Order: sequence, then C-alpha cells, then structure tokens
Amino acid sequence: MWKSKVWNLTLLSTILRRRTTLLSISHFQSNSTSHFPPAISRTSNFDFLGNPNFPGKTFCSESAEKSHVHIRCWSCGNVANGSLFLFCDSCRSVQPLDQSVDYFQIFGLERKYDIGVENLEGKYKDWQKKLHPDLVHSKSKKERGFAAEQSARVIDAYRTLSKPLLRAIYIMRLEGVDVDEEETLADPELLSEILEIREAVEEAADSQELNQIQSQMQEKLDHWSNSFANAFQCRKFEEALNSIRRMTYYQRVNEEIVKKL
Repeated sequence: MWKSKVWNLTLLSTILRRRTTLLSISHFQSNSTSHFPPAISRTSNFDFLGNPNFPGKTFCSESAEKSHVHIRCWSCGNVANGSLFLFCDSCRSVQPLDQSVDYFQIFGLERKYDIGVENLEGKYKDWQKKLHPDLVHSKSKKERGFAAEQSARVIDAYRTLSKPLLRAIYIMRLEGVDVDEEETLADPELLSEILEIREAVEEAADSQELNQIQSQMQEKLDHWSNSFANAFQCRKFEEALNSIRRMTYYQRVNEEIVKKL
C-alpha cells in the first residue's frame, strides 16, 4: 500500500513536469511568431529580354541566391518561372524597376569585363523600341511610369558597359571594391607623364598634332584596359585599381583633346 502511494505521487509529479514544459514551449513559439514573421519569397526566372537567365554569377555567390527569388507580376499576378524579367511573360505588362538587376543582366551578358561591345548597340536599340513612349502611350499612367524608369536605366546601363573605363569601375563596385574617381595622383612618374602630355596638347599647332596625341592616348588606354582585364580575372584588385587610375587620366587627356578639335 505504501509503495502504491509513492508510485502514484511519482507519476503525478512526472505528468505535472511534462505539462509545465509543454506550456513553456507553446508560450515561446507564440512569442517567437510575433517577432519573426514568415519570410516573403520572390523569384525570377526570365531576364529582361524574356529569355532564360544565365545560371548563377561568375564572381559572386549572391546571384545564385537571387536566381531562386520569385517575382510576381503587379498586373496579372503571374509568377515568373525563372529569373528577372522586364515584361510579364503572361500579360506583357511593363514591370517596376528592380535595382537588384545589374547592368550585365539587363543585356543578358555574363558578368565579366571582356564583353562583346559590338552586340550591345543592337540590344540597346531593341530595348528602347520596346520602351518607347509611342508604344506605351495607351498604357496606364502607372505602367508608363515603369517604362520611363526602365528606359532611363537601360540608357545608363548601355553608357556604362560600352565604355571600358566606366565598365571597369562598375564591375569593381559590383565586387564590393571601392573606386575613388577623384583620387589625387600620387605616382610621380605618371604625374610627370600626364603634365608633359597636357603641355603638348596646349602647344599643338593644329588638329593633325592633336589627332596624333589622341591616337597615342588610345594606345595607352587599350594597354591599360588589357592590364585591368588580366588583373581582374586573377582577382588582383590592387593591380586592377592601378589600371583604372591610369585609364582615368588618359581618358581625361582625350576629353581635353576633343574640346580643342
């Protein structure tokens, strides 16, 4: 009899402990839900041209995450099956600007410095035709606003990627490397060279001399553009920055020549 009472008390104590534990867990979960709302997922499976997107990025793991993000059309609610898109594949409505899309994705290009610049112009014109005000004039005010924003971004993307120096600066920033475009020149050898070139530009007697100097500057720009490409590919970012510095100053000389021509 005594042993039976002891057993019953032990069983009751165990049941109470378990109940207390379950209540504590339930309370924690209810509080946790209020502090940590469920994540909202967005995906994208088509690029701006309506074509399947390139799988992943070449240099950054971030793109692999973005390739799984779903984007829902604001107009019809359709969800893209692949990557980022400019037009809804279902209703063809112009979509709002997505800042997570980089300039290379806009043109369906792999993220790298050496790109086929000759292919940019055709894709750029194709985009501008699709976003031209004459083609979207019948759309709603909201969609016309989206088209204007997308058009401005395409213009900036084309301007940036079509020029080696701007493309170099942009792709470095995509890698998280800061590029100071206003950095003071500290290399005495380069500073002396630039001063001599500028004097030659000022003293040039005619356009023929200016064209000769400009041709020399272009050769230097091509050389340092190749130097940047090699350094960037090997992820030697300090060397890549040095190439950008030189390209910057040679480009400025070119701009001075253009003003005098």
